[in-house]
Amino acid sequence: MSFVTGADLSPKERKLLFWASFLSLTAAGFGFAFRVAYGPGEAGYGKQFDLTDQEVGMIFGASLWPIALTMIGFSLLVDRTGYKLPMFGAFALQAISGVGTYFADSYSTLYMAALCAGLGHGIVEAVINPICAAVYPKEKTKWLTILHAAWPAGLVFGTLLIIGADASGGEEGLGWRIHSLWILIPAVAYALLYLPCRFPVDERVQAGVPYMEMLKQVGFLGAALASFLMVFEIGNQGSAFGWWGQEEGWADGWFTTSLITGVVVGAIFGAVVKGIGQPLFFAMCLLMIPVATAELGTDGWIKKLMTPVLDDMEVNAAFALVFSAAIMLVLRVFAGGILKFFTPPSLLAVSGLLSAIGLWWLSEAAGIAVFIAFVIYALGQTYYWPCVLGFVSERYPQGGALTLNTVSAIGLLSAGIIGTPLLGAAFDKSIHQQVKVEAPALEAAAVEDAFALGMTHQVIKPEKKDAFLAALPTEEKRAEIAKIYEDANQEAGRDVLLYAVRFPAILVIAFGAIYLFFRSRGGYKPIELTMEKEAEGDPGF
Repeated sequence: MSFVTGADLSPKERKLLFWASFLSLTAAGFGFAFRVAYGPGEAGYGKQFDLTDQEVGMIFGASLWPIALTMIGFSLLVDRTGYKLPMFGAFALQAISGVGTYFADSYSTLYMAALCAGLGHGIVEAVINPICAAVYPKEKTKWLTILHAAWPAGLVFGTLLIIGADASGGEEGLGWRIHSLWILIPAVAYALLYLPCRFPVDERVQAGVPYMEMLKQVGFLGAALASFLMVFEIGNQGSAFGWWGQEEGWADGWFTTSLITGVVVGAIFGAVVKGIGQPLFFAMCLLMIPVATAELGTDGWIKKLMTPVLDDMEVNAAFALVFSAAIMLVLRVFAGGILKFFTPPSLLAVSGLLSAIGLWWLSEAAGIAVFIAFVIYALGQTYYWPCVLGFVSERYPQGGALTLNTVSAIGLLSAGIIGTPLLGAAFDKSIHQQVKVEAPALEAAAVEDAFALGMTHQVIKPEKKDAFLAALPTEEKRAEIAKIYEDANQEAGRDVLLYAVRFPAILVIAFGAIYLFFRSRGGYKPIELTMEKEAEGDPGF
């Protein structure tokens, strides 16, 4: 059976394929920047259609949660379909998301447009990662890191385009409908670039590694973890829509049900492929939980701290996102120079150390020191995702697209399922503890049990707090208690950042141990498969 390999492509063909892939991820960043800028707020679509904050959040979530599901699903199919057809499917979905948002007239049409964006983004990630590994098999981590500079590039240029276009569009700007169409610029560009491209097969297919061997790399352990997270997320989405799970205590039981279901599905998968999975690959999947929490979960709190500083300097708060993404963009583009001095495990350990220092400093910084601490934090989070992808691709090439995309999908799922709830619970606990000390009467009237990831904690419910304040006899007393709550809320942001230090600290220890493990065995070395132009028998599909 004859197929195209990365070695068959000319340097020009490789560059064309790489930069088309780069633009496809940039398009996803454009869509994300738009929803950050024009979901909430007075100028957003939420205000125009009188949407609740929850509905705006659901629309935003629809552009995110399908990514992981599509990544894993397409990883099982792309070797059979080839890479070209799925990428034009991704283009169609991203184009529909932009045009659909422009013509949206309700919550449901906005949601469907965002869903198309999420599905398209998932296909993009499922395809471009193995393409990059196949085109640059000798420098996977370097080129995967440069490829993933496309995400911050989309955030930077998408946000700057929105700000610049609004500045030239008069006092009211151009309006959110026009801004929803900017995604078409990189989307149309990458579709045109892909037209003449020849797409290589995955390196696993090139080497004739059987399809079952790919599945065996994930095995019981990886399948159980991925299944647990996917089942839990699907249940959460159904509950948010009101399809099920409205009864009291449902979330508590669903976590346990999802965990059991994940183990059962993993056991069946492991029995079919006759493998438990690669232990170190499973460890990398587990480490994606603190990686995702340290990189994605803390960004909301950091932006909250940056906003008053930027406001004092009369700078648009949207530049906080641009500032962070620009640092990441530059450092990822020049990853080749950095990786001459580091292996993926050692760079990941150093990244964890920088993130921990940055978060710790941000928890108590003020004024210009917030910027310095933020830069250190941004330096730390720059290489997390691409270095993990590079490590998995270099050490488990037999896993092809599946191992590469499963580890990334687990990170995306865990950011929303584990990272965000943990940080949210830490935020609630901090407020509760401070209110309990400073305003015990408010705490007694407004406290309520809450559930997160199998654990129960106490929170101050906003509606009960508001009712308590309304019942106070004097305006002075209301103002006094309200200030106590607001001070607790402000201080909780810093407490959360201090709490979040533990996640990069875990990464320092874990990746440091992995680095020492490889050093004790002669040093870290990528595994290279023997490539076969013509595969006899099983072609690896």
